[in-house]
Amino acid sequence: MQGFIYPNEFELHWGILVVVYPYVTGLVAGAFILASLERVFNVKEVQPTYRLALLTALAFLLVAPLPLLAHLGHPLRSYEIFLTPNRQSAMAMFGFVYAWYLMVVLLLEIWFDYRKDLVLWYQSEKGWKRYLYYALTLGATDLSERSLRFDDKVGRWITIIGIPSAFLLHGYVGFIFGSVKANPWWSSVLMPVVFLFSAIVSGIALVLIIYMISSMARWKPVDMRCADKLAAFLFYAMVVDVSLEMLDFIHRLYESEESIGILTQLIESRLFTSLIVLQLVLGTLLPLLVLGLTSPALSKKSVLKVPDELKRLVYLAAAILVQIGIFSIRYNVVIGGQLFSKSLRGLTVYKAELLGIEGLLMAGALLILPFIILWVLVKVLPPWTDAEAQLPGSGEHGTGQPTGVLP
Repeated sequence: MQGFIYPNEFELHWGILVVVYPYVTGLVAGAFILASLERVFNVKEVQPTYRLALLTALAFLLVAPLPLLAHLGHPLRSYEIFLTPNRQSAMAMFGFVYAWYLMVVLLLEIWFDYRKDLVLWYQSEKGWKRYLYYALTLGATDLSERSLRFDDKVGRWITIIGIPSAFLLHGYVGFIFGSVKANPWWSSVLMPVVFLFSAIVSGIALVLIIYMISSMARWKPVDMRCADKLAAFLFYAMVVDVSLEMLDFIHRLYESEESIGILTQLIESRLFTSLIVLQLVLGTLLPLLVLGLTSPALSKKSVLKVPDELKRLVYLAAAILVQIGIFSIRYNVVIGGQLFSKSLRGLTVYKAELLGIEGLLMAGALLILPFIILWVLVKVLPPWTDAEAQLPGSGEHGTGQPTGVLP
């Protein structure tokens, strides 16, 4: 055959920004699910990271739609999704899922959890901060025992509602990829579940990183009971995630589809570094090994007895490697799924540009922006348990006990 070049799909429609989008939304879902462990499932060991996880989820959720808006090229038209909704489009429904999760779930839970402290900060602060905290209370300054019990009860129910909402927020991303029947790399009923568990893994790892680095930056001791519990949950979530991915791969091999050949060629050439080295070895096997040996995940005591100082460094390094692995998963799914021809007769090449709206600098800026937002949120709403001692007459957060009443 002459006059034809395979593959003839030379342009990738989804670039690095579409890689950033599911990565960021996964961090949101994972961080919120981690916060629910303390609020709903009463896992007291992770209590020091409860509020930090909520603020982390909010910071990344505010940035979550920006990669898509930048990728589409007409962000000013985004409001039309609410004016003329297409109920048959999973992508169009993201706007409503996002609005529900932001306005009804996350903001309300943070407000009910912080309301008591907002009132106390309003009482103790002076100047512009006093007016800021009063505005954040929305005028609800009652700190009676009945009012605080109501805050705790409503906040708990919002968290319960938020768990399936978090599943929906990130699970639908996997649903979009898994429903593309013409693409053998994406077409799998396990894709939404794999996306969801990888989101849980990334969210736990991110909160662990932020908690440990922020504790060291504030010269505060790291709660090792909390760090051990986070490492154990990270290990369990990774085991489930790897098992699901292996099940999906074995299922593809068992079916022996004609696409196996081109997928094998894709892995051996285009995606060897991102899939084998970064995702499998550095991002999965190595963290599983070190977490299994140093954290009390497999038994009440760790397999290797290491001092707490070394254990903290191991946890931090493992969590960073997990983030690299999860981002590689997103890259391999989004970019890798577009690197072969629909005729299954060849591979194309993706070259990310440095500048431009679809460039690496834009992607890096969108990944840095949530941390800047989180820094601002932490300054306004301190999540640290040691900040409680600075409140006049304050007790434990979330106990539902009154600490003062405005006149």
